[in-house]
Amino acid sequence: MIKDFTPRLYQETILGTAATKNTLVVLPTGMGKTNVFLMLTSHRLEMFPNSKILLLGPTKPLIEQYHSVFLKHLEIEPEKLAIFTGLVSPEKRGELWKTAQIIFSTPQGLENDIISGRIDLREVSLLGFDEAHRAVGDYAYVFVAKQYMKFARFPRIIAMTASPGSDLEKIKEVSNNLFIEAIESRSGEEADVKPYIKDTTTEWIEVNLTPQMLKIKQFLEKFTIDRMEKLKQWGILQRKELRTVNKTDLLALQAQLRGRAGSGEKDFVIWNGISVLAELMKISHASELLETQGVKALHQYLVKLNEEGQSGKTKAVKNIVRDADYRSALYLSEQLYNEGTQHPKLVELLHIVDKEIKKNPDLKMLIFNQYRDNALNVQQEIEKIPGVRSQLFVGQMKKGETGLSQKEQKEMLDKFRSGEYNILVATSIGEEGLDIPRVDIVLFYEPIPSAIRHIQRRGRTGRQEEGRVIILVTKNTRDEGYKWSAHHKEKRMHKTIQGLQKTMTLEKKEVELTDFTTEKPLIYADHREKASGVIKELLNLGTEIRLEQLQVADYILSGRVGVEFKTVEDFVNSLVDGRLMSQIKELRENFSRPIVLIEGEHDIYTVRNVHPNAIRGMISTIIVSYGVPLIQTKNAKESAALLRVIAKREQEETTREFQPHGSKKPMSMKESSEYIVSAFPGVGINLARPLLKEFGSVKKVVNATLDELQKVEKIGPNKAKQIRDVLDYED
Repeated sequence: MIKDFTPRLYQETILGTAATKNTLVVLPTGMGKTNVFLMLTSHRLEMFPNSKILLLGPTKPLIEQYHSVFLKHLEIEPEKLAIFTGLVSPEKRGELWKTAQIIFSTPQGLENDIISGRIDLREVSLLGFDEAHRAVGDYAYVFVAKQYMKFARFPRIIAMTASPGSDLEKIKEVSNNLFIEAIESRSGEEADVKPYIKDTTTEWIEVNLTPQMLKIKQFLEKFTIDRMEKLKQWGILQRKELRTVNKTDLLALQAQLRGRAGSGEKDFVIWNGISVLAELMKISHASELLETQGVKALHQYLVKLNEEGQSGKTKAVKNIVRDADYRSALYLSEQLYNEGTQHPKLVELLHIVDKEIKKNPDLKMLIFNQYRDNALNVQQEIEKIPGVRSQLFVGQMKKGETGLSQKEQKEMLDKFRSGEYNILVATSIGEEGLDIPRVDIVLFYEPIPSAIRHIQRRGRTGRQEEGRVIILVTKNTRDEGYKWSAHHKEKRMHKTIQGLQKTMTLEKKEVELTDFTTEKPLIYADHREKASGVIKELLNLGTEIRLEQLQVADYILSGRVGVEFKTVEDFVNSLVDGRLMSQIKELRENFSRPIVLIEGEHDIYTVRNVHPNAIRGMISTIIVSYGVPLIQTKNAKESAALLRVIAKREQEETTREFQPHGSKKPMSMKESSEYIVSAFPGVGINLARPLLKEFGSVKKVVNATLDELQKVEKIGPNKAKQIRDVLDYED
């Protein structure tokens, strides 16, 4: 089935493993991971001619690249290849699934298709994951892999990446989440790979901050030391060295304090500590901008903080802008900004670009900068150099920022390939999976501590010819720490992979196969609940999910059970803003057995600054006045288990087939009586109940005299007369 393509020896070796085991393929960028998948596709279709092949990639440009490779090298009718992205409607994806044999898809849309039942994973004989290092946490790859291994008749998974992670736990997590049984890794030093690897040289160029920038750095350090001293005095921080601050440690400390507050601890030090940690993180970010980016980026950020401090209500920001060291840093940054002072890195970068363009006018260069605003500044500055034809290559537009659609990204890459542009200044969007055949120089504006991102950036060059990597480093700053961090992580990654290849001591992830002969309970879910995690857990438990736009309730378990789902935070917020009571009323009117499900381990009484008695009063109203039970679960897994059990029991007692709309419950005689009396002028439901309690029936209320009506609590002379006038009125 393969045409115009001769496999390399290492690709054939990898194919031998991937044909028999779920395999993680770790190959340097540009070494033909997609071609390995192409070869495996041909093999699987020979074994299972009527099956489907599915390849997932994180972005639309990547998906289109796969599609192009298969069109070029696979003997297959073009209409049997299909692309699934967010731009293709769910209905269209459902139609394409029926006719296509090889599908290239982004994971999020496919996740929704699986939940909605638009696609059948039983038909898929090969599932591929590109950029497989993303398969951690709640990323869609994890869910798709689990569903595939649960349903597929002939399962086979291949996962591909240039860098799966820097430590054993991360690599194991990726491997376990994708049900990997073998690892095929090549670093570029192996005999079967080396002939195809082009030499890439790496140059580290160091610069020094200017004296004025060092002064700003000192002010920010003084601010940091003062706040860390406070944390130390309060017993929150246990360390001797106060000059350096680690963002990861600060986040961990803040999470720890929030956990203590959430469990009901009411020490003032906790909330003060959380606020001070927020101050430290903001000033840490300012320091990073100064050290690694430049005066313009720092000044914009400090001005933004100042504006927020003057107009906002956040305690941390207000404290920052009142601080003398912050004010001094702001003043100095403004002075340098107005003088047009540039970061020494930018000065060095402009020198490099000018020199290289003069030496080679046909040069192609990719410049990485992780901050979008600073990347724009870099692009604007290099554009002033004769011979430079540059563009800013960024992700999709965010609020108040520059951005490119995926179509514009593709067009820009095409123009870069053709030579219309010779330099792209890219943010992280340029790190992953771009098919750029020739880049002569990749320049890092800053080192990055992530081994994955470092490898991805570096892999943009040396794909067809020798390449160069230039990394700018500001001396005596976090740049130096990031440089060595990435270096050690990469070495550790290769060592860990080699160890795993030999031993393959992965935890075997057991998947309970679905019994298709057993009827599964049916649950209707509101389509907005897809991101909650509960739906995925319900599917894992073997539940049929039908996504609908529900008018009332988030989950409908039978004709009589509707469930309003809230996280702890949302529950308290909706109590405060009044949303919940109207939702409860609608729930009560539509279902004879309504339920409110609250998910989360936080203490309801400490989520917001609301008096506990106010929350207790609202809860008692929901339970007693409306007769709606409140049930709390810890997490999505527990919520899903409970919903499934209730649905199963309900559908055994009543019927599995029920309608998610128009399920308004019939009124009882008592409710009907209250409804009729509540329609009298000035009565409503709250006065209807005492009237019926006093007289016993609607008929006796209607026949009551003016004096008798006035004896009822809260029915005064005016209301009694209004009621009597309506009852005695003749047209």
